[in-house]
Amino acid sequence: MARTSGGRLIAAIIVGAIAVPLSGCLYAQIPSDPVVVDEPVDEPVDEPAEEPSGSLPSTLSFADGTALPATAYVEWGDGFFADDGWTVEQPDDGNGGWSYRTIDGTCLAQFWQGLIPDVPVVDGDDGISSDAMLAVILGDAATADITPVATTGGFAYQSSGNTDVENRQVTGQDGERVWIMAARAFTATGVGVYVIVDCTGGDAAAVMAEVVAANAIVVTE
Repeated sequence: MARTSGGRLIAAIIVGAIAVPLSGCLYAQIPSDPVVVDEPVDEPVDEPAEEPSGSLPSTLSFADGTALPATAYVEWGDGFFADDGWTVEQPDDGNGGWSYRTIDGTCLAQFWQGLIPDVPVVDGDDGISSDAMLAVILGDAATADITPVATTGGFAYQSSGNTDVENRQVTGQDGERVWIMAARAFTATGVGVYVIVDCTGGDAAAVMAEVVAANAIVVTE
């Protein structure tokens, strides 16, 4: 399902297009020892995986991201559109954001894609720039605060069954509420994507693994 490409990240936060489903001092909810979120295991799928075409790199590690053509289009693939285990919480808002909730109501997954010219990225360093995205989304931290408490994970690339798009993620907890935020900046194209999994009573790590397995990052030239 095609989704709109958002505007600028900071502008979207200011106008409320990104309704971060959390409250309080979010950075304070992140433990000093990074929480490692188990990634879905790469398993063979019945259908051949969609291979990157043209000049696209075969994987999207942070280093590989610098090889993306500046004109490449990066977006989320919507794997929950026809999934009976999820229901639409917020339809595509036209600013790059939408969200789904688990059918039992315990977990929310909020997606965003769009431009990041107002994020203090480091050209050619998608890893640090992804930390900068997390800091902007959190709103009460700097990039230097995020780097030591974040871990490196992965999104699926082009289709399910892999974790070939490196990302940076942080986990926080406030009582029974556990949230995981994962982001990837693509400095070669000036865009970024993120997802927040926010659970009360649910297994946030397992839900994040499900989100990653079902929703690939799709790149076209």
